[in-house]
Amino acid sequence: MSVVSAARQGGDAGSLRAVLSALAPYAGLLAIALILPFVSNDYWALIGTRAAIYWVLVSGLNLIVGFAGQLAIGYVALLTLGAYTTSVLVAGKVGAPVPVFVALVAAGVVGAISGVIVGLPALRLRTFYFAMSTLGFATIITQIALAWQSVTGGGIGLAGPEFPAPFNTAWGYYYLCLGFAAICTWMSANIGGSRFGRALIAIRDAEVAAEASGISKPRVLIAVFLFAGALAAIAGGLFASLQTYITPDAFTFDLSVLFFIAILIGGRGSILGPLLGIIVLTILPEIAAPLAAWSTFLYAVLLLVIVLAAPGGIAALIDFKNRRPLAANRSIVPRPAALVATAGKALNRETLSLRGIVLHFGSVRAIDGIDLDVAPGQVHGLIGPNGSGKTTVLNVISGYYAASAGTLTLGASPLPAGMPGLRAARGIARTFQTPRIVGEASVLQNVMIGGTIAGKGTFLESMLTLPRHRRDQRELAAAAHALLEVVGLEALAEVRADRLQHSELRFIEIARALMLRPDFLLLDEPAAGLSSEEILRLGVLIKAISLRGTGVLLVEHHADLIFDICDQVTVLNLGKVLAAGTPSEIRAHKEVVSAYLGG
Repeated sequence: MSVVSAARQGGDAGSLRAVLSALAPYAGLLAIALILPFVSNDYWALIGTRAAIYWVLVSGLNLIVGFAGQLAIGYVALLTLGAYTTSVLVAGKVGAPVPVFVALVAAGVVGAISGVIVGLPALRLRTFYFAMSTLGFATIITQIALAWQSVTGGGIGLAGPEFPAPFNTAWGYYYLCLGFAAICTWMSANIGGSRFGRALIAIRDAEVAAEASGISKPRVLIAVFLFAGALAAIAGGLFASLQTYITPDAFTFDLSVLFFIAILIGGRGSILGPLLGIIVLTILPEIAAPLAAWSTFLYAVLLLVIVLAAPGGIAALIDFKNRRPLAANRSIVPRPAALVATAGKALNRETLSLRGIVLHFGSVRAIDGIDLDVAPGQVHGLIGPNGSGKTTVLNVISGYYAASAGTLTLGASPLPAGMPGLRAARGIARTFQTPRIVGEASVLQNVMIGGTIAGKGTFLESMLTLPRHRRDQRELAAAAHALLEVVGLEALAEVRADRLQHSELRFIEIARALMLRPDFLLLDEPAAGLSSEEILRLGVLIKAISLRGTGVLLVEHHADLIFDICDQVTVLNLGKVLAAGTPSEIRAHKEVVSAYLGG
C-alpha cells in the first residue's frame, strides 16, 4: 500500500497508526541518506547522487510500468533528451545561455511532450510491440545526438551544466539530487494512492472492468506519460551535470535495463519496492566491482531469482500484513437494509430498451432480433441454455459489442454503439461472468475503483494532494466502506483481493458496481460458485438494489433465484426470444419447460 492510500483510508486512531507505519520506511531511508555525508567519503557521494537521479526517473516510469503495466523499456531516450536539452541551453548552443535551473525546467517541458509522443503507441499497441516502439524512439534520439554536431557535439559530445553554489560540491550536489528524489517520491506516492493510481492498476489487471467503471484509458495514460516524461528529462539534466561531460555513449541500453529491472524486482503497484530496487541495483556494481563487465548478466540473474523466489518482488517480501492468516470458514452476511442509507434512492424513471437487436459474428447470428425492456426498480431475468446469447446481450448494452442492426435507447435517448467507457456516465454498471478484480490491490481499493469518475480533483491536484483531491479520497473511501458493509465484507477491507474466496470476489464486484449509484445494474451469473445459503443472501441483496429504484438485468442459470426475485423474465434460445413474461407465465410456458427447465 502506498503512503497516500494509507493516509486516506480512515480518520481514526487506527488509520493514524497505518499512516505512521507506511511512512516509517521512507523516514528511515531519508534519515540514512541525510547522515551519509557524515560517515562516508566523496566516492559514496557520487554513488548516492547517482541513485537519487535514477530514482527521479524511475519514480515516474514506475507509474507506467509498475502501475499501468506498460512495457516501456526504452526510457533512457528521455534521459538522453533531458541531458542534451539542459546542456545545450546552458552552453548557449541555440541562443543566449540560460541559467541551469531554467534549463532544467525547459528540459522537463520537452520531456513531458516527448513522453506523450513515446507513450501514444501504448493506446493501440500491446506488450512487446509497445516495448519495441520505445526502443525505436531511443535509437532515434541517439542518432539525432550523433548527427546534429553543431549543437550536440556529435560523437565528441559537450560539457554538462554546472550548478551554482552551494550545489557545486560533491555533497552539495548530493543534497540537491536527494531533494529532487524526495519530492518525486512524494508526488508519485500521491498519484499512486489517488483515483488515478487505482485507475492505472485497473487498466493493467482488469481493463474491461476499468471501462465498465467509466475509466478513460487514453486520458489517464496521457497524464501519466506527461508526468513520467518530465521527470525523466529532469533526471537527464541532473545526470549530465553528474557526468560533467556527455556523449551518446553515456546513455546505453544497460541503463534502460537497470530502470526496468528495478521496477520488476521492486514489485508492481508499489512505490517503496522500486525505490529499494534502484538503490540495490545502483550499489550492487560498486560492491561487486570486479564483475562490472557482467552487470547486465547479474541484473538478469537477480531478476530471475526474484521472479522464482518472490514473484511479487521486494514489495511482497516486506508486506507482512498480508501474510497473516485469514479466518477460516468465513461467511458473507450482506446488510441490504443499509443500502438506501448508503446509496440513497435512484431517481431514474427511464426504461432501458432494446429493439430488433441483431449481432453477427461472421456468418453466425449470436443475437437475432431481440426486443427487451428493463424497467427502473425491477429485476429482469435473462435465462436460456449455454450459447443462447445472454452474455452477448449484456455486452451489447455495455458497449463491448456494437449491434449489427436494431436500436438501444435509455428513455428517449439513444445509447451509442460500442463505447463501453461512456456507459458508466449514463448510469449503467455491470459485473462479469468471471470476476474482474485487481488481485494485488486491497478489497477497499477494488471497490473504490468503481467510483473513479465520481472524483472531481484533477491529476495535478492529486499529485500535489490539494484540498479537492483529499475530499475525493475521503468521500470515495467512506462510500466504499459503507458498500462493503452492505455486501458483508467490511472486515476484509484491507486484505489483498487475491487472498479471498471466489464467492467473496462476486460480492466485491457488486459493491464496486454500486459505487456508481447506477440506474441500471447488469449482473452476469453472480450466483456462479456460491453456496445455497449465499445464493439466498444474494437474492435478498439484489431485490434490495431494485427497491432503491435501480433496474437490474440478471443473467443466471440458477432458475430458483430467477423465479424467486425477478419481476419479468426473458428466455433466449439460439439468439432469439423464446418467451417473455412474469415468472409464473414462464414456468407454465411449454417450450421453455421443454428447452430449458427440463420438464
